[in-house]
Amino acid sequence: MIGLYWLFSYLIGNFMTAFFVGKVYGVNLQEERSKNLGARNAGSILGKAAFMWTFLGDALKGGLVVYLGGFWNFDEWVIISGAALVIIGHLFPIWLKFNGGKGVATFIGVGLALSPSLFVWMMIGTVIVLALTRSLTLGMVGGFIFYVGAIMQAGKIEPYTCLMIAIVGMLFRHKCNIKESWKRRN
Repeated sequence: MIGLYWLFSYLIGNFMTAFFVGKVYGVNLQEERSKNLGARNAGSILGKAAFMWTFLGDALKGGLVVYLGGFWNFDEWVIISGAALVIIGHLFPIWLKFNGGKGVATFIGVGLALSPSLFVWMMIGTVIVLALTRSLTLGMVGGFIFYVGAIMQAGKIEPYTCLMIAIVGMLFRHKCNIKESWKRRN
């Protein structure tokens, strides 16, 4: 049953909301601006409504995986592994030749569903670094640092290991944005 839950989690991650939102608008977002299938690109190309639909769809799939793991009474580490797999599925969807989104909206859904108290630290870190750098990308990096710090402080490193690996995957997908934002700061 656990293996099926993990497979389901990865496959749910493969549902790329931006792909379908783009189809509704008659636009292939993989050919526009950043060529990324995420809320940010959908919003910059198609407007606020497209951003919101994409963000909500991607966040809800993350929350759904966590909710279902709890509904099926899986252990915490199993649910967190499923949460990591939904993010990995979003980053690397098999049906799009492993070229998906950057995972932030899906992570937000996962983080809020797993532990709102830990997720608060993500928000605090993002706000602090955003205020200092005026860069949402660098703010996100700061948020991840605070989030991982909160995991360590809570003594939850072992069950959250897979999710921390997914965070590294998200940072890898953001590497060009991070470099560009860092250059603008210096």
